Amino acid sequence: MGRTKTTRYDVAEHLRTPEEMAAYLEACLEEADGDATLIAKALGDIARAQGMAQVARDAGLSRESLYKALSGDRSPGFDTILKVIGALGLKLHAQATSGRLRDSRARSRGRMTKRRAA
Repeated sequence: MGRTKTTRYDVAEHLRTPEEMAAYLEACLEEADGDATLIAKALGDIARAQGMAQVARDAGLSRESLYKALSGDRSPGFDTILKVIGALGLKLHAQATSGRLRDSRARSRGRMTKRRAA
């Protein structure tokens, strides 16, 4: 039996359509658990799939600063994230995940009612 040859997996080679890119980013957002560098790295993967130089131009950034920001070694500023998301042709959206906001409002109202009664 011969030796097995392995190659390094590069997700950017598999992100071919805008839908695949959006699905990849969505999956990374769900898995990140507050890790902004993971999101930056995912955006870097998508940017490499589209062409880093073009994404940098569209975002109004230098190619070098874009590589640094999306390397996953540090957490870029939110303004950079927004520029890159726009340059990639993606949208950032929010959706409610649970009743945490409602629960905190209810607790606040309960505290206010107790204060008024006192």
